[in-house]
Amino acid sequence: MAKVTTRYVCQNCGRTAPRYLGKCPRCNEFGTMVEQVVEREEKSSSRRGVRMPVSVPQRLHEVAVDGFDRLNLPLDEFARVLGGGVVPGSLVLVGGDPGIGKSTLLLEVAALMANLHGSVLYISGEESVRQIKMRADRLELEAEDLFLVTETNLQRMLQHIEETAPVLVIVDSIQTTHSDSLSSTAGSVSQVRECASQFQEIAKSTGTTVFLVGHVTKEGSIAGPRVLEHIVDTVLYLEGDPFHRYRLLRGVKNRFGATSEVGVFEMAGRGMVQVPNPSEAFLAERQANAPGSTIAVPLEGTRPLLVEIQALTTTTTFSNPRRTANGIDYNRLLLLTAVLTRRVNVRVHDKDVFVNVVGGLQINEPAADLAVAVAIASGVRDKPVHADMAFIGEIGLSGELRAVSQLDIRLKEAAKLGFRRCVVPRTPGRKLGEVPDGLEIVGCRSLNQVLDAALLS
Repeated sequence: MAKVTTRYVCQNCGRTAPRYLGKCPRCNEFGTMVEQVVEREEKSSSRRGVRMPVSVPQRLHEVAVDGFDRLNLPLDEFARVLGGGVVPGSLVLVGGDPGIGKSTLLLEVAALMANLHGSVLYISGEESVRQIKMRADRLELEAEDLFLVTETNLQRMLQHIEETAPVLVIVDSIQTTHSDSLSSTAGSVSQVRECASQFQEIAKSTGTTVFLVGHVTKEGSIAGPRVLEHIVDTVLYLEGDPFHRYRLLRGVKNRFGATSEVGVFEMAGRGMVQVPNPSEAFLAERQANAPGSTIAVPLEGTRPLLVEIQALTTTTTFSNPRRTANGIDYNRLLLLTAVLTRRVNVRVHDKDVFVNVVGGLQINEPAADLAVAVAIASGVRDKPVHADMAFIGEIGLSGELRAVSQLDIRLKEAAKLGFRRCVVPRTPGRKLGEVPDGLEIVGCRSLNQVLDAALLS
């Protein structure tokens, strides 16, 4: 007989409590505790005293790792983020905003894996098989061993996996999956945890790779408890502006590779198309010798990207001038405008400042400070920047330039795209590595020196 109990679970962090709490003691959020009814099977007296199988410790050199080579995936940008390919028996969580392209990208991955490595099972809890077929026809995908099924019941999903014995299972999505052993609704904390644990057991015991699609909340995190991210081996986020065509697949957690890799895709009519040279794509529509336009070289993971920074300044009609940042941190923009006003005598206290990163990218590292500051100064003085010049460096509160990491690979990317000059911080006692041929290094100590060298007279 099942025993019914009631508990309260935090929807944000998964903390459980026997009674309702207005404030979660773990994440300190208010109003996140929800009531859940849990049914537990009472242990039969006949099972008492039964000795369960126990695990056996093994010596490190005795552990066999044969048969766990990565499976080749022709989609290079996706394979890069996974660490070089698909690991058999891994559990991967793919998250992203609604309509960002998660289902489209995973359907392409399913077709490629089915054509190369055997049967693939695509389980959808939100779309019918006809809808998936229509998307596959639009993407011109053909796969003989790709199986489609619409199902939300966990037990029937496991039965389908046992019958088809696939090398890859895609579940779209984990929030629509529910187990009969729990009375709570699909998408609740207990259901998400239980279903993810069952898929983890299937992946580890059979060697089948499982991809789980996870919905994203308005705060940008995976819906449900954070424990879901602890269960899986890899967590991927598909990011991008819905109004732009470029998408970034970013690794947040990866037990089989680096978490710093980023894959770039373009949303086109035939699906998610990988972009092997994203820097060239981001600069394709750049207008040279335009005031307020500079080139930054940020790092997305371990990959350097060349992106265009645009700045527009205009006399304000309000008592407090506006500061609008699209693609960079707003507080960082306030800091840079303060440094320009105080240290470089570029007056922006009576001007509205608008800064935009072309392509819909989000730059979070301070290595783009120099490009943003020069773009603002160029817009204020209405003087263009040298078209063949790129900018790398962090700006301090005194207007000095500070060194950034992995400068050599940034310089190589700038030289590959045809830039002839690059402004970098000049640090006493620190020597640059190998400079690419044809690239002139302009070393500066302060922002004043940079403006003298960068702006056309």
